[in-house]
Amino acid sequence: MAGRGETQARTRRFEEAAVQALLAGYKPLPGVHDELVDPEGRPRAHWTSLLVALAEMGIDEVNRRFRAADRHLYRSGVFYRVYDDPNGGERPWPISHLPLVIDATEWQALERGLIQRAQMMEAVLSDLYGAGHLLHSGALPAAAVAGSPDFLRPMVGVDPHGGSFLRIYAADIGRGPDGHWWVLSDRTQSPSGAGYALENRLAIARAMPDLARSLNVRRLAGYFQALRAGLTRLDRSGEGRVGLLTPGPLNETYFEHAYLARYLGFVLLEGDDLTVRDNVVYVRTVAGLKRVDVLLRRLDADYADPLELNPGSRLGVPGLMQAVRAGGVSLANAIGSGVVEAPAMMGFLPRLGAQVLGEDLILPNVATWWCGQEAERERVLDSLDDLVIAPAFRRTLPGLLDEGAVIGADLDPVRRAAIEEAIRTRGVDIVGQEAVRMSTMPVWRNGRLEPRPFILRIFVAATEAGWTVMPGGFCRVSESLDPRAVSMQGGGRSADVWVLDPAPVEQTTLLPAPDHVEIKRQTGPLPSRAADNFFWLGRYVERAECTLRLLRTLAGRLSSTADGGGASVPRLLDLLQEWGAAPDDVTRVRPVRHVLAALSRRDLPGALPNLIESARHTASVIRDRLSPDAWRTLADLALMMAEPVPVTSAEPDAYERTDRALRALAAFSGLASENMNRLAGWHFLDLGRRIERAIATCRFSRTLVGEAPSAGALDVLLELCDSQITYRSRYVMVESRAPVLDLVLLDPVNPRSLAFQIQAIVAHIEALPGHLGDEPPPPEERLAARLAASMKAFGAAEFDDERLWGVETELMELSNDVAERYFIQRQPVETPWELLA
Repeated sequence: MAGRGETQARTRRFEEAAVQALLAGYKPLPGVHDELVDPEGRPRAHWTSLLVALAEMGIDEVNRRFRAADRHLYRSGVFYRVYDDPNGGERPWPISHLPLVIDATEWQALERGLIQRAQMMEAVLSDLYGAGHLLHSGALPAAAVAGSPDFLRPMVGVDPHGGSFLRIYAADIGRGPDGHWWVLSDRTQSPSGAGYALENRLAIARAMPDLARSLNVRRLAGYFQALRAGLTRLDRSGEGRVGLLTPGPLNETYFEHAYLARYLGFVLLEGDDLTVRDNVVYVRTVAGLKRVDVLLRRLDADYADPLELNPGSRLGVPGLMQAVRAGGVSLANAIGSGVVEAPAMMGFLPRLGAQVLGEDLILPNVATWWCGQEAERERVLDSLDDLVIAPAFRRTLPGLLDEGAVIGADLDPVRRAAIEEAIRTRGVDIVGQEAVRMSTMPVWRNGRLEPRPFILRIFVAATEAGWTVMPGGFCRVSESLDPRAVSMQGGGRSADVWVLDPAPVEQTTLLPAPDHVEIKRQTGPLPSRAADNFFWLGRYVERAECTLRLLRTLAGRLSSTADGGGASVPRLLDLLQEWGAAPDDVTRVRPVRHVLAALSRRDLPGALPNLIESARHTASVIRDRLSPDAWRTLADLALMMAEPVPVTSAEPDAYERTDRALRALAAFSGLASENMNRLAGWHFLDLGRRIERAIATCRFSRTLVGEAPSAGALDVLLELCDSQITYRSRYVMVESRAPVLDLVLLDPVNPRSLAFQIQAIVAHIEALPGHLGDEPPPPEERLAARLAASMKAFGAAEFDDERLWGVETELMELSNDVAERYFIQRQPVETPWELLA
């Protein structure tokens, strides 16, 4: 038998052969540092275990596991937004499946360097907004500070609560050809990416659940624990309410905002959710104003307060700056902290480290020359071909560097002359930076490893015990060999980051221990904005369903009637035109054109593409409160509505298309009915649906039946109200006006009847906050009670056009009463049926 030593040697030889087979064809780029292999082509020691594991799995198994990671991200609804995308902008999160691996020794050096840099940034901010020694001594030119749009004078002299301008610092780093790490840029405004780093970790953990544990990969939860604890300690009211302030769903990283808010247990807030009273910030909820003491800010500072900062901002909170000065709220990061992340500052940071901290910086930054100084300006002009030319204060410089930084050697003569002239005449707006050839890491492409450039963003959080570094980060990987394409907007991908530890890693988690989980049946007060959007989501979905039922009924009548119509068809066409779902100028020689227009045209406010898009947009604002399945149902329906309609389509095609869309809407309604807890959000969602369905029922009845229904109109009404089967089972006879109206309007057990909707409306209103039995009922409760009484006070024969119009009007008044009581009052957005309300 072979001895233990021989067995181990045989195992090593097998592993080496497997790794070499995996590395076959891997060609590092010349002149750059490669993370995977050394200059001789040998795999670096800390990558070996991962390579062995991949080799043992085999290509097919690796591909299967990576597809599992993609499915996890898709099912979780992870996305990012691409600006200026004509197709809507939202794209699935692009993960680069192989992690970036960093060993413990190297990580310790990075930790020390990043903590030192965070301390320096905090010291510089404290001085710039405080004593101003750096400006007075000339260590920083005044123009390099005052010229920055991120230096906000309202913050001068303000001492942030807790003593820190920075609660989160991040740095983008990369390696030079010599293998040393360099800081490429600082992030002090509102660093993004931590939530995506966490999602990357969860996705890769799904693909390789045992591998991370066996390699002693450090966990991320400790960082988020420290961040949450540090922010929670800033709460002075004792209510423990921390909010995450987001610009809203149109922001490119909105998913991350919503995800972090859920993970950290914070409330996701937009500017409209907040109000300032007596220098204290409150969130508007359906249960009244609730104090917020701490805001994790993901909104650029300039937009935070339209009263004192950018007056054109519709994203901020009027009076927020005064609340900050008065100590009524803590912001993380403080307003104005973005001044030190400007590229112009990088030329001074190496000297500032020695002056502010008394020591040289461990992590150098890329060499930068600010052209606001004569010597630096001349140096940039003399070495233009060797440098990167970039805006000094923002990502772009309109009219000159519209797309950001450019390489001097790539400039054509005309643009080169324009940039040289701008450097001479307006050098304060421009910097020259050393062109860094970034290192590469392996990616998995078509069953093989290939090198790609990357940038690593690492996060540092301020805590009571000092600074805590996330043991990992947000790694962006280029899809091509061009290092300038390392951005998510430019089509790049994102990779997990594994920091290896020599010892087994403690299995920390942000979640409490199973035996210490506090039982809760509420999720906190519902913000008024969220309630508003739940309500209108319900109305838009129901409005779309009513329109689809109308279109399906019309298409069915056109298909089954020999003369292409029938007495009820003109009234159905009238309905389509009245609520803006069909054009007025289409001839009725081919009525199917009305159906096709309502299914496809975006210039008609009541057409299906606009209704579905309104529902999808409204849902996107409360996406953090919807299940991924519900969201995907709406997204798939929007894609269905975007499908082109052939000009030769006939009635059967239109019928099939409307029927398919109705089934998709039924799936959304089922998910909302079966999956949502019966809390305030569900009450507002279903209340909107019931009001909209009740209005449509009144409108259908009034238009089709009236006092003298035309031939076939009663059957059409039963079909629109999905009540044909019930009618046939009860009466087994031809349609008669009184029984049809009784079933459609007054039957309390018919889930499509007007009376049923009003019963549900009454129940929802009584369940909403503020409806107390020992106080006079508010207007919406009184109005709902009158509507309920009218359902019992009159018979079907008494519901003529006038009475139906009166009920319809009261339902729209009820909707307004609910809005005035619970929702944020702002400039109304035009909606398809508002002109009829």
